[in-house]
Amino acid sequence: MTLFFYLIIALITFFAFLHAWVKKDYDVSRTVVIKKPREEVFTFVRQLKNQPLWNPWFQRDSNAIMKYKGNDGKVGSSFYWKGNSKVGEGIQRVTKAKQGRVYETKILFVKPVKVNALTYIGVKELEAEKTKMVWGTKGHLAFPLTIISIFYSPEKALGENFDQGLKDLKKLLESR
Repeated sequence: MTLFFYLIIALITFFAFLHAWVKKDYDVSRTVVIKKPREEVFTFVRQLKNQPLWNPWFQRDSNAIMKYKGNDGKVGSSFYWKGNSKVGEGIQRVTKAKQGRVYETKILFVKPVKVNALTYIGVKELEAEKTKMVWGTKGHLAFPLTIISIFYSPEKALGENFDQGLKDLKKLLESR
């Protein structure tokens, strides 16, 4: 019984050390150049109703429940979704929208894991028909996600999806 007790204490200490040691804040982003005017790109991406067309997370469940509230794309508008285990459940609310430049939302994931994050999109005109867009997210990892991030970092978990989403967005907008 004493050995078992010491093993449990050692495991708790080990996980506490890992949690204290690992980086808890993350900021993952990707960039794409789209051959469309800045205003056209910005107007499209700021619409919450357009996200299922290019955001890879929403393409994982065609039967997901999606509800919108408010004036889409404006500060205060929101989007609720509930889908299968690959999509989860959550709420996204627009918190900042500087016309033609920056767009930010707060996301609360309810399932499969409770997480808060800030997503951001920035657009910059390179030429009249060429726009550079940055899509990213930043947040803070709580225990036990900090331990999981040692083996499966937010960069890996999110980066591949951002790459795919931007590729789909570029294809969608350039084909219009």
